[in-house]
Amino acid sequence: MSIMKKLKEYLNRPLSFAVFLLIIISTVITALTVVFIIGYIFIKGVPNLSLDLFSLKYSSSNQSMLPSIINTVYLTALTLLLSVPIGIFSAIYLAEYSRKNSFFVKIINIANETLSGIPSIVYGLFGFLAFVISKKWGYSLLAGVITLAIMVLPLIIRTSQEAMLGVDNTFREASYGLGAGKLRTVFKIVLPSAMPGILSGIILAIGRIVGETAALIYTAGTVPEAATKLTSSSRTISVHLYCLLNEGLYTEQAYATAVVLIVFVVIINALSNALAKKIMK
Repeated sequence: MSIMKKLKEYLNRPLSFAVFLLIIISTVITALTVVFIIGYIFIKGVPNLSLDLFSLKYSSSNQSMLPSIINTVYLTALTLLLSVPIGIFSAIYLAEYSRKNSFFVKIINIANETLSGIPSIVYGLFGFLAFVISKKWGYSLLAGVITLAIMVLPLIIRTSQEAMLGVDNTFREASYGLGAGKLRTVFKIVLPSAMPGILSGIILAIGRIVGETAALIYTAGTVPEAATKLTSSSRTISVHLYCLLNEGLYTEQAYATAVVLIVFVVIINALSNALAKKIMK
């Protein structure tokens, strides 16, 4: 259908045309906003990039972000290692084994939705009181990992549960008809079919972990050194950016760090998507 024919159809239906126009305007505004923000950061940050910012040791003269990048990789990997198995197995129980209308399942679903909307600063205060103070771990990578795992767990559970519930029941019935049991059906039929939705939830969790600051300031600390053990205090690249801006003396380095953070997030998302496509083949 040509553009002119579509335009005539919309003109004959003013309400549809108004909705279509609103969608176009919203899309353009969103795209321009994203381009403006990223462009502004790159214009301000790229000229301030230097090799000193990637030194292995941080000092007040170089403001190196490399230790923070290393800590971000550690924190992301450990948090996913802890939260993904728990989240997926919880989703399997809720979607496949529990009674759909039971009071217990309703309570868990309400709790998941509630916890997903809690500000990260609340998780940070909880982690500070529970792990830093009560457990006497101090500001440590371990305290940050467990706090972030608790924070992203509702997201992983909810997305995985919805992905499994979205699998057509005829797949399950066909598996049962061929003699497969419940467990085999879940791992051989349901999980592979739900994998795109599960991986989407994991990618969203990665984005939240990498961009988190408030929860980590109260749990992992702000020491600008690469963590050598789980009890070491450390800062991620997002916390590093916050600290540079908060000090007010290293604005240029903060813009350069923001550029690296954007590139870092893009690389992580690209690798996650590539891994997801490989798993789904």
